[in-house]
Amino acid sequence: MAAELHAAIFMAKQERHKNLFLNYRNLNNFPVELLRDEGMQFLERLFMKRNSLTSLPENLAQKLPNLIELYLHSNNIAIIPQAIGNLVKLQSLDLSDNALQIICPEIGQLRSLRHLRLANNQLKFLPQELGDLRELETLDVSMNHLRTLPERLHQCLSLQCLTADRNMLQCLPRQLCLLPDLNELSMAANCLTSLPLDMGRSMELQFVFVDNNTHLKALPSYLYNKVIGCSGCGLAGQVSDVKQLCLTLGDVTVPLPSEVKAIGSETDSVLPLEELACRVLHAAHNWTDVKFLLPKSLLEVVRCPLGHCHRCSQPMFTIVYTKLFPLRETALAGVHKRTTVSFVAYCCSSQCLRTFDLQG
Repeated sequence: MAAELHAAIFMAKQERHKNLFLNYRNLNNFPVELLRDEGMQFLERLFMKRNSLTSLPENLAQKLPNLIELYLHSNNIAIIPQAIGNLVKLQSLDLSDNALQIICPEIGQLRSLRHLRLANNQLKFLPQELGDLRELETLDVSMNHLRTLPERLHQCLSLQCLTADRNMLQCLPRQLCLLPDLNELSMAANCLTSLPLDMGRSMELQFVFVDNNTHLKALPSYLYNKVIGCSGCGLAGQVSDVKQLCLTLGDVTVPLPSEVKAIGSETDSVLPLEELACRVLHAAHNWTDVKFLLPKSLLEVVRCPLGHCHRCSQPMFTIVYTKLFPLRETALAGVHKRTTVSFVAYCCSSQCLRTFDLQG
């Protein structure tokens, strides 16, 4: 393996390669051959994915000054040297799936950087200096331990895609709404309780994903310029053939959902009893009897679901993970002549459909 590595680097130097692929080499240390003498002044793209690197050399920028793309996905890198800021031509940096606990402020010196991927690390915060990356178009910080995003992130005026899924974010900086080119914002599986009131005001923002934020109770009015759907109702893919249990309310007998019989496995997705009860009552055929068994307030809840699962059309009453789609990418595309967006509301009957035009 060492001989193959030496041969690959020697050939790249001799032939002045612009691209060097060192993926899957079981490297524990950065190859010294890359750093000897003058280094590789001509190298533009370095691929070192799926190794076991734990650090980067301090003289990386000195020996590889013309790097445009650096891919270090899936290593064990815990620290980025401050000298990383000297890679002034770097446009793409991928440090996903490493062991990073902190990002040095000097990363803000990478003024040519367009794509930064830091997903699946151990980051608890991001430096405010990220706001100095005026050319940054893509930022992925998913699967970390972030509770907040930098306040200065809105200064990344070229940012188009921001992904921060599966963190511990409780709120978003309102300044994010000022980003003029932001097209996609993904904050799924966080702890969001609200969104900035101006979110969605920009016409450029077309994709907003806030799935699995269980404490998020409402959406800003500007987001209703999109078509709102749900990301899933929690139903299992297959229904068991075992005989269903039934629930008797007075003279009304209705079958229980199959999830009730599936409790007991850690892998089962079990919905709250309140949600299951609403679905069962909503599906009851004899509404004349049911309406006398329920108080008026509960009857209105059961009659009018909050939404329907876009996968199986199952009504949803207490759990709705919102997902926003541009109108042109839904089944309603082309239905309306005006430049408006439709919000689809379902009443108690699955055959009763009301479509309302909401002005942007």
